[in-house]
Amino acid sequence: MKIEVLGKNGFVPSQTNKDYAQEKLAKIEHYFQDQAELEARVVCKVYSEYHKVEVTIPAKNIVLRAEAQDQDVYSALDKALDKLVAQIVKYKTRTKSKENKEGIKEIFSNDAFDAKALEKEIIASQLVRSKKVELSPMTVDEAIEHMELTGHDFFIFQNKDKNNEVCVVYTRDDGDYAVIETK
Repeated sequence: MKIEVLGKNGFVPSQTNKDYAQEKLAKIEHYFQDQAELEARVVCKVYSEYHKVEVTIPAKNIVLRAEAQDQDVYSALDKALDKLVAQIVKYKTRTKSKENKEGIKEIFSNDAFDAKALEKEIIASQLVRSKKVELSPMTVDEAIEHMELTGHDFFIFQNKDKNNEVCVVYTRDDGDYAVIETK
């Protein structure tokens, strides 16, 4: 696994930080089949009262991403990796119950999982609600207004500036807005 450790907000990763990230990410490599092709990106940020670590691993057909914050960068990295492992377990258990789902099952190694030990994760990851929505053509600004009015942190709509393409506007962790567009 290739690992890139970056710093933002004034944080400059030391060699010790990079070695720690390498050591910790090596412990989750066994979950993946094509370990040599994997690239992990670790972004460390420093704020006045805490450190924040974001770990992103783009794999075939899926992107794993986790972030965590704590008093020091090492604890934040540990928490982010715990979240990544939970995501991997969640995706892997889904594919065990739905073997026809292509893509995800090809990413993760089968020998790293015990189905009985992960039974609780399977139950926790079940779909609990489905909702149908009527899409309306509107601009991104109008979609943001609708999102704020409903109190949600995302809103799906047809972007009339993009030939009524289905898009999702959402609130980022930093309070800004972003749009996801379909291809």
